[in-house]
Amino acid sequence: MKDFLTIRALGRSDLESLIDRAAGLRDAIGLGEPVEQRLLGRCVANVFFEPSTRTRLSFDLAAQRLGAHLLTFDPATASTSKGESVRDTAITIAALGADILVVRHAEEGVPQLIADWTGLPVVNAGDGTNEHPTQALVDAVTLKRHFGELDGLRVGIVGDISHSRVAGSLVHALPVLGVDVKLIGPREWLPPGAHLPAAISFDEALPGLDVVYLLRVQTERGGAITESYVRDYQLSLTRSSLLREDAVIMHPGPMNRGVEITDDVADSPRSLIAEQVRNGVPARMAVLGALAGSDAWL
Repeated sequence: MKDFLTIRALGRSDLESLIDRAAGLRDAIGLGEPVEQRLLGRCVANVFFEPSTRTRLSFDLAAQRLGAHLLTFDPATASTSKGESVRDTAITIAALGADILVVRHAEEGVPQLIADWTGLPVVNAGDGTNEHPTQALVDAVTLKRHFGELDGLRVGIVGDISHSRVAGSLVHALPVLGVDVKLIGPREWLPPGAHLPAAISFDEALPGLDVVYLLRVQTERGGAITESYVRDYQLSLTRSSLLREDAVIMHPGPMNRGVEITDDVADSPRSLIAEQVRNGVPARMAVLGALAGSDAWL
């Protein structure tokens, strides 16, 4: 695998291989077993032009656990604040000796451009409203560990779908893995021409779901929080009572408590949100390991 720019480039067998590898790494980490240092002596550069907590820190730890040197780019203190172009920044980081670049940017397509400019393996850590492919992998790992099988699972992706790069990856990855996906939200936030079933009514959709996957409102990309949105699409304890007894709740973070989810639901036994965070490191280890060039990782 040369890059990890889009989940759309991977078929079912490739996705399942990454999921299985991530699950094995999660088990090894949990047992305190040593992990093969696939990136020993190599340098991973985290090039995040946008803020991040879960994704950046999990890539930090993933690279370190695989034995890599870590180079972290901070736009607040970098020459981009003086007018340096993204292209020159990327070429500079490559010239410093980075072997793999992990890139997040507000504009769609920038990770691909950086791959073209530098010739280095690039992981897309989120580009605009386009994709967040490693988050889709994290979520698939979480679902597989919880349910055992993915085929036939019914997942409702709820909220600001049209502005969400997480949804942009999930709507491709989950169906490939045999998951039935339904998009739920205000009509104006359902992507035009969506090829997946969609629903306007949250309450009507809830009883038929195994998984409620909540998204925050992307205010930085054009979404707006309104009273009607909170009323109709917030998952409260009362609304969650419409779910099947064994249904679970997911959220890629950061959560806006009191908007799309209430405290008692976020912290309930149904919630897999903390489990998603725990699976972030092994999932991203699996991706970085695959980019190291070992066929055994795929």
